[in-house]
Amino acid sequence: MRSLIDFFRRLSLVPQGITIVVAGFLPIFAIVSMFPAIPAIIDHFAGDPDARWKVPMMVSAPGLTIALIAPFAGFFVDRFGRRPLLIGATLLYGIVGTAPFFLDSLNALIACRLLLGLAEAAILTIVNTLIADYWDDRGRKDWLFLQGICGPFFASGVILMSGAASSVRWNGIFLVYAVAFPIFIAMIAWLFEPRRADGATIADIAQKKEMAQRTPFPIASVALIGGVTLVASALYYVFIISGSLAWREVGIMDPARIGQLTAIPSLFVMLGAVIFRLMGNMSHQVKLATFFGLLGVGLAGIGLAPDWRWLTAALIVQQTGAGMAVATIILWAQSMLPFEHRGRGMGVWTACFFFGQFSSPWAVHQAETIVGTMQGAFLAAGLIGIIAAILIGLARTPRAVPSIAPAE
Repeated sequence: MRSLIDFFRRLSLVPQGITIVVAGFLPIFAIVSMFPAIPAIIDHFAGDPDARWKVPMMVSAPGLTIALIAPFAGFFVDRFGRRPLLIGATLLYGIVGTAPFFLDSLNALIACRLLLGLAEAAILTIVNTLIADYWDDRGRKDWLFLQGICGPFFASGVILMSGAASSVRWNGIFLVYAVAFPIFIAMIAWLFEPRRADGATIADIAQKKEMAQRTPFPIASVALIGGVTLVASALYYVFIISGSLAWREVGIMDPARIGQLTAIPSLFVMLGAVIFRLMGNMSHQVKLATFFGLLGVGLAGIGLAPDWRWLTAALIVQQTGAGMAVATIILWAQSMLPFEHRGRGMGVWTACFFFGQFSSPWAVHQAETIVGTMQGAFLAAGLIGIIAAILIGLARTPRAVPSIAPAE
């Protein structure tokens, strides 16, 4: 109890931290919130023969935009600053997110969702950049830990709100996106433009052309960040997207039963967040190897499970690794990027993470085609995770960029 009190006492920039944690959930909100509404939207557009594929495409459209736009968002973040772009992107999110409530064209809804992805690309990139800008290494771990703990609760609340809104009106879900407007006001009130240790802002650095003279863009580090993030994301989404098919292969066919059996293991995501925090003083290499190891062992266990009991046990391990995933790779990526290039670096991170999300079901399908079963595909994915953990554990530790103290 005492250590918990000390944890909250040492938190710094609390209004900024809360604002950033909540804002960081907006891109996830855009996907999670839509699933309860999909049947109602398909029913409303029943006259469109393509509705059954257009509506799911409408739901996933922001992810494609994020993957394509995020690197360019990072460029503008490093050129013009963090705060103004984040405030503008959040306002855009609120406007295009709620706009479908007032529209009755499926093509117009898809266009709004593509624009939503543009806002999400900027929000994700800047939020992850600001976590590195505002806090030193210890502060980053604290706020990323809180982000990991709060995420499952946010997701549950959003699903409940979405279901209720969709039951009232087919497009009622889109009013829930108005949550962006109070976050927009909080950003104006509390967020500030970070400065480098010598007091220079991004605008100062760009104006003086110090970027080119003092710190060349870290191409090798960013390539490494992108590659590891792409693999991590593809593995992270294997169960999220294809897990129900693995349940069927051990004899669980009823969707309600699948939901019941998945519910308790999914709580172990929070255990993963706790493990991430407890490993705070360990190297990024150890944390990455642990994350890949847990995820790999869990996925391989799902692939080898002879019945639902063993699959549940393996899922607990997989979900624990998933709970470490995002915080571990974000913190590692941030540690390798200098202040001047952090926006572009995290833009690449965001793009690779969403390309991983996009490519995961395709890769799983290819593996299933080769080995003949979905569980075989899970086993293959698990072996990739285990091999990645071993390679990371044996690799030379890359040099981290020293932390800088933020200044208002």
